Amino acid sequence: MTMDYKAEANSLGVTRCRDSIFAWGKRTYIMGVINLSPDSFSGDGCRSIDEALQQAVRFAGEGADIIDVGGESTRPDAAPVPVEEELKRVIPFIKELMRSVSIPVSIDTYKYEVAVQALDAGVSMVNDISGLKMQPSMLRLVAERQAPVVLTSNERGQPSRDITETVISSLQALIRLALDAGISRQNLVTDPGIGFGKTQDQNLEILRKLADLKTLGRPILIGTSRKSFIRNVLGEDSEALLQGTAATLAIGIRNGADMVRVHDVGAMSHVCRISDAIIRARDER
Repeated sequence: MTMDYKAEANSLGVTRCRDSIFAWGKRTYIMGVINLSPDSFSGDGCRSIDEALQQAVRFAGEGADIIDVGGESTRPDAAPVPVEEELKRVIPFIKELMRSVSIPVSIDTYKYEVAVQALDAGVSMVNDISGLKMQPSMLRLVAERQAPVVLTSNERGQPSRDITETVISSLQALIRLALDAGISRQNLVTDPGIGFGKTQDQNLEILRKLADLKTLGRPILIGTSRKSFIRNVLGEDSEALLQGTAATLAIGIRNGADMVRVHDVGAMSHVCRISDAIIRARDER
């Protein structure tokens, strides 16, 4: 499938998030990851509010368009975090963060109470790896608040043989669910869920066939940063992980990614800028 970026920009429209506007198709937007869980798979979990704030402020300066805050590791073998503990980790930080950066903030959670308090504290977007299915009350909450939401195709516990078809079907169902609940189409962002219930080959296939997801008519977010499928190819060396992530982003952008979720904002912002300059014919002079 050949990408027509001008047509895409006209069809996807814009999503308003806090005081920012994501004009889809114009350029690639960057979501910087702030992990407040000590057992983060990426090894970048922040131990204190001050440490996390410094990182978030640095991300904003390095080109992040939105900060994604999470208090529970999403790696496959991670133990669930009680809601009280997750609230303790993320809410005080979010309140400080809102005073420190002007870019929007999203909350990475599948728990209703965490999402409620995060939205009350100023968060603009909900990033729920369950696709709003873990707790049905999340669907009502997002609809009531009319918050932009990331819908993720999560195949954990549901292995699939034809992963591209499965992801498209899953995201189509999630979009219908969201629209039926009263969530605006312009507030929907899709995520194929790389690393969530996929095999090594399936993760690679999703990147290779990412353009197929454009039939959904909504912007695509990819989260490949430091993930195990890169480690499986290149090993654990941090420089190799950085370079491997850069390669996945460049290919992902070429195949239709509109937003990338990354741990290394400074380096990956350069990847996005040069990819956009080549692919979207942006004038970077």
